[in-house]
Amino acid sequence: MTYVSERADSDSVTDGLSSLPTPQWRCFGARTWYPSDLSEGMYQTMVDIGNDIELCVEGGGNPEHPILLLVMGLGSQMLFWPDTFIKRLIDAGFFVIRFDNRDIGLSSKIAHDKTAKVNQLKMMLRLQAGLSNSDQPVPYTLAEMAEDTINLVQALRLDKLNQPLHLLGASMGGMIAQLVAANHPELVNKLVLLFTTTNRGFLLPPKPKQLNTLIKRPAGKEEQDIINHGTWFVKTIGSPGFINEKLVQNKSKLHFKRSYYPTGTVQQLHAILATGSIRHHSRNIKAPTLVIHGSKDGLIPPQHGKDVARSIPNATFQLVNGMGHDLACYYQPFLVNKICAHLKGE
Repeated sequence: MTYVSERADSDSVTDGLSSLPTPQWRCFGARTWYPSDLSEGMYQTMVDIGNDIELCVEGGGNPEHPILLLVMGLGSQMLFWPDTFIKRLIDAGFFVIRFDNRDIGLSSKIAHDKTAKVNQLKMMLRLQAGLSNSDQPVPYTLAEMAEDTINLVQALRLDKLNQPLHLLGASMGGMIAQLVAANHPELVNKLVLLFTTTNRGFLLPPKPKQLNTLIKRPAGKEEQDIINHGTWFVKTIGSPGFINEKLVQNKSKLHFKRSYYPTGTVQQLHAILATGSIRHHSRNIKAPTLVIHGSKDGLIPPQHGKDVARSIPNATFQLVNGMGHDLACYYQPFLVNKICAHLKGE
């Protein structure tokens, strides 16, 4: 197995250290933060978290505010956290940090010579039937991705700041967040989980149309093929009637230009399938938890979110009528209000 680091072109950014909002930014391991080329008001850096892995990280807001660390889902770069969603959280008084998981975006890529030999469909069927895939030759599991998140917290010294650290995970990121909170309760003050699952067998499978998004490949390898595929993907899993197609197309284009690495998405999916049920971990979570799920989510049906809430002691479940597997602009004010009320104990 080999690791490949992919960095942004250093000529495309300028040293923004002097323009950062407070000197407290300098406490994060003496790193240089640059103005983000993704979102105004955000700052970006590369963080060595050990194990020959670097993660591309962005932060925004006041570091003296409570910290909210965002963990994104399958095959999705951190840019899939909408700018408007990030801004609402910062305006609500949080220091927001997001990052590219391993194998995606500008973070380290993992080459594995047995990836093509994995029978993905067989693994899906075994997971649905509650059977183990632990013997499959996958490059990593969700446990290792959770360790990445823990190592990032420690590399940035977030656990040493005099502010509570909250965790917000979406989809696969919600599974990772559950593992972090269960195995390192001292790190997580409060937990928010968006349209995620315990990954256990016998829950409702994805609807056929949404399941196809995990199987279907782009029509070709040209830029427009990839943009069309990405747009189709979001329209298929997103909130019916609330998809901003122009915004989705622009984001798909940015996703392609920033880093197109389909192998990473495949390997992250294999990690989910090989990990199997995490329900035994979910039951050990001590952090107060809010579970949010859309009623129109066809990729991870609402039954999964309810199962998460039942599995985590004293968790609260919020069903959002009409929402799919996305953070559509229409739902963001409601979502941020619920998230902030939970994190602030209101």
